[in-house]
Order: sequence, then C-alpha cells, then structure tokens
Amino acid sequence: MKKIERRQFLTWMTALTAGILVSGQTKESKAAGLSDRDRLGETLPKRRLGRTGEAVTMLGLGGWHIGDISSDRDAQETIEAALEGGVRFFDTAESYQQGASESRFGRFLTPKYRDDIYLMSKTFSRDGDTAREHLEGSLRRLRTDYLDLWQVHTLLSAKDVDSRIEKGVFDVMIEAKESGKVRHIGFTGHSWPHSHQRVLERSDIFDTCQMPINLADPSYGRDGSFIKSVLPTLVERDIGTLAMKTLANSSFFGGSKHVEYGTSPTIIPNMVSLAEALHFVWSLPISVLITGAENATQIKEKIALAQSFVAMDESQGEALIEKVADVAGYLAEPYKNSSL
Repeated sequence: MKKIERRQFLTWMTALTAGILVSGQTKESKAAGLSDRDRLGETLPKRRLGRTGEAVTMLGLGGWHIGDISSDRDAQETIEAALEGGVRFFDTAESYQQGASESRFGRFLTPKYRDDIYLMSKTFSRDGDTAREHLEGSLRRLRTDYLDLWQVHTLLSAKDVDSRIEKGVFDVMIEAKESGKVRHIGFTGHSWPHSHQRVLERSDIFDTCQMPINLADPSYGRDGSFIKSVLPTLVERDIGTLAMKTLANSSFFGGSKHVEYGTSPTIIPNMVSLAEALHFVWSLPISVLITGAENATQIKEKIALAQSFVAMDESQGEALIEKVADVAGYLAEPYKNSSL
C-alpha cells in the first residue's frame, strides 16, 4: 500500500482548520465560541465553499435516496428531519429517478424553505442544447427561479470531458451563471480521477467539484486516488470540494452494487466504525459531505456524527487507511473503472 505522505496530509489539515470552518457547534467550534442560527433554529457547523465565499453546512442531504424512498410521506419525513437537525445543503440531479427526486424537493422542500437552504442540481447532458433543456426542467420541478449550484454530472473520462466542451456544455454552464439562473457552477464524476484532472487542465470556470472521498480511496495510489491526485489542486485553486461516496455506495457495509447490501467484505463495523469513516472525511479540506439517507433515522445518525466531530491528526488518519488497505480497490469501490 502506498500511504498518503505525512507532510501532504498535514498541509491538508492546516487548510481545513485555517480556511474551511466558518461556524457551528461541533465540540471544537463550541470551545471556540462559534455558533450559527437561522429562522429554523441552530444549523450544523458551516464551512467555506471555496472561492464562492459561501458558507454551507458540513453535511448535505443526497437527492438520489430521496427519489428512491418508497413513499412521499417517508421522503418528506427525511427532508424535515434533515432541516430540524441543522442541514441546509440539498443535492439532487435531473437524472435521479427521471426527475422524481427533484419533484419531491419541489413539493416538500422549496415551497417553505427555499430562502433557508443551498440547493444544487446537475445535468448529465452531452451537448449544450440538452443542458439548457435540463436546466429549465430542473427549475420547473424544483419550483424555484434559480439554483445555488448547477453541476456537469458524471464525467467519465478525459475523452468525455473533451467531448462535452466541444459540444457546448461548458459554455451553457457559463451562460446559466451569467443569466442568474444559477449562482455557482461545478462538475462531478466518480469513475476515475482522469476526468477531473482533464477539467482542471482545460478550464478554470468551476466553483465546485464533487468526487468520491473515503478511507479506501488513498490506497489506489496517485493514479486512482481522488484524494491524492485531485484534492491538492482543488485546494490550491480554492475550488469547493463536495465529498460523495464517503461509505462507497454501501460497499463499506458489504454491498457490491449501487446502494445495495451484499456479500463483499464488511468494512463497517468489522474494520472501522461509522464515526471513524465519516470523521476521516471531515478531517480533510472538504466543504460538505453529501450523504444518502434511506429514512429519517439514518440522517439523524449522520447529524449526530457531525455534531460530535473532532478533527483527526495525521497518525489517526493513516492508521485508519491501513486498516482497510487490504480490501481497497474495485472490491471496495466498484464504481471506479480503470479502463476509462
């Protein structure tokens, strides 16, 4: 296994403590006298969203699961539990359940809480005209005049990046921002870091980047690790980092397919605890950890872990990486594909 270099890890820790935390009520922020409230009550701790200057809660609710929950009642209960617990960042995409996720947020979130939240959606479009159509559809389903963040979704490879640039997708992102229909723009991907590196080589238009960040990722080495190969550049350019797949799409619980439980090696709780897995991610200079929640109980559990967060030092982080190194790789993160 190739470890994170100690000096580099310490640099990231310094970036976190010096430049990311804005306010909130973790154990550390309470000791520092930091707090934040809005009309709904006390929020979770907030972090700076890169060069946007925006402050967002350290935990965000993922929209894929909201669209996948079996009933509207349970979806609404999960959204309300997130708000009650201080979550103010909400993630979705036009492709989730063919727009059903956005529609649920449009029914249960934006009518009452639009002014209180940071709302993000994404487009999986391969050309500019389709991107425009996706944006209009997202705004309609979400029942809002603007998005706080709109992202190019699921970049698969360097070739995919080049194609979307050539077919006008990036131009439409700029156009949407200039028109006021979106406040910030970003990009996402989970298959391989090469796509993110290509974006950063060819463009500097984006405010945010969303990518997998978890305990298994560093064991891939620089070529396959988002933490090692992409995160340093994001920090250098002050691009807000949105952490996803922090539990590897349920693979840490033995799952072998997207958000499904299965028979793969069980990392949680056999090797590390849920708290250790999430606190590791929060100890890196990320702006927000986006989590999927299948019900209100699950989001409440993640909220409690955010409230109890204390940053790890480099030795604690390295020890946890070592614990999962033997199962890191495609087994732990099946969404990564080295052939792309």
